[in-house]
Amino acid sequence: MKIFNNPEVEKSLVDNFELVKDAVFKNEGSSRAGLMLGLQELGATLSGFIGAYFQVASNIIVVNATPLRRIIETNPELLKPYGFHVLLHEYIHSLGFLDEEITKQKTYEITSKYYGDEHVATALSKNMNRFFPNLVYPIQGWLPPKGIPKIKLVKGFDWSNTDRYIT
Repeated sequence: MKIFNNPEVEKSLVDNFELVKDAVFKNEGSSRAGLMLGLQELGATLSGFIGAYFQVASNIIVVNATPLRRIIETNPELLKPYGFHVLLHEYIHSLGFLDEEITKQKTYEITSKYYGDEHVATALSKNMNRFFPNLVYPIQGWLPPKGIPKIKLVKGFDWSNTDRYIT
């Protein structure tokens, strides 16, 4: 299967990441520069999916392209809140919070403070299952081909930090 390629989605993720960094800095007083973003086909089933992951001791956040594709097909208005949610969750991991429950709680707290309790991103961080019909494929689900799926790097990610370490 071909790597997901949608410049509009990539731009949305890049723009969202700037909001994520702002929200985290305002809430936690900490930040991290030099991260990369990759898109990878990780699939989804009716029982769930991996939205994204951060490999400990690396500088890359990898977002599962399958839910992104499903959002575009079913409810494109969900793209920005979903992107904010998954990027925030993984960015918190990149700051050293490895415990999943603590990361989920911080994701909810930061999103609620940044957007308010009524925002879709806050609802996602509180209970993603509510959005499953728009995030997973019906009936069978989709799994990536065997082997290691390729990662497509997104250009321009974390652009606001480049002037801090490249001179």
